[in-house]
Amino acid sequence: MTISLSALDLVIAESNRTAAESLDVTSRTVLRLDELGYRRVWFAEHHGVELAASVVPAVLMAHFAALTRRIRLGSGGVLAPNHAPLAIAEQFATLATLHPDRIDMGIGRGPGTFDPSIVRALRRGGERTTDAEYTEDVAAILKYLSGEGGVHLIAGWQPDDGGACPWLLASSPASAELAAGLGLPIALAHHIRPDQSVATVERYRERFTPSRWADRPYVMVAVETVVADTDEEAARLARPADVARSKPSALLSPEEAALHEIPGEAGGTVQAFAAAQARGAVETVRRRFAEIVQQTGADELMLFTPVYDADARIRCYELAAEAVE
Repeated sequence: MTISLSALDLVIAESNRTAAESLDVTSRTVLRLDELGYRRVWFAEHHGVELAASVVPAVLMAHFAALTRRIRLGSGGVLAPNHAPLAIAEQFATLATLHPDRIDMGIGRGPGTFDPSIVRALRRGGERTTDAEYTEDVAAILKYLSGEGGVHLIAGWQPDDGGACPWLLASSPASAELAAGLGLPIALAHHIRPDQSVATVERYRERFTPSRWADRPYVMVAVETVVADTDEEAARLARPADVARSKPSALLSPEEAALHEIPGEAGGTVQAFAAAQARGAVETVRRRFAEIVQQTGADELMLFTPVYDADARIRCYELAAEAVE
């Protein structure tokens, strides 16, 4: 099987390590992904979350675009309800001007936090965003980027100046339908809601309308991926993520995670989730990638690798590349 690989990075916060150390792990990882030929690396937007130190995707994109040679940088995603549409359009137009044909703008609708006080602070007192408001925000962002919003995003800028490629994050048929109607490629959150993946891509392809952004449906599937020399070693490396999923916290080391029990009901949920992802030795992961591609018709896979320690995480990405060679 040959398919393009990309990566999703949350700047994972590891136990007993500082924010600077977490960012250094991400830096080492991104540079290696560039060398390995990964197509793109995206950064998520999270706020007040113990597991993730990725807060402002645009800042990380600017930093790593300046350090890398060819890999595309993107947001997975910038969360439209937290920002004014014009501010998002200006940020990404600037990035695309600095780094032509290397910038992706993945747009999502969640708050990026579980804390209502943070939601209110980000939105200046605003509460939950409705579907209609989110649709209006996305439409406004696209209008500004296409030069039809009545605002010059940057003096002398033209919409086709190495423009930021817009994507929509999708985890349900409803979000896929919005992407299809706007003619946008989608990033499917299989690493969050695998039970919705097939229905989501089916709705997307059924309703897709060509646009200036894409002339055909394009699906990138985000998959939690842990690869090691053996299935047993991959399970050991994945254990900290399972613990964090059952009890949110910074990512423990495999040795620390081995001492933590996952409660019975949560254990069943975690086990079902893990079975839908890609974990194991190279051959095991190769089979899982093939199954996921067959189920979803994916054009590209985006790997999320929640593994403790930079060397171990980089090794996972190296082995994952072998799985699709």
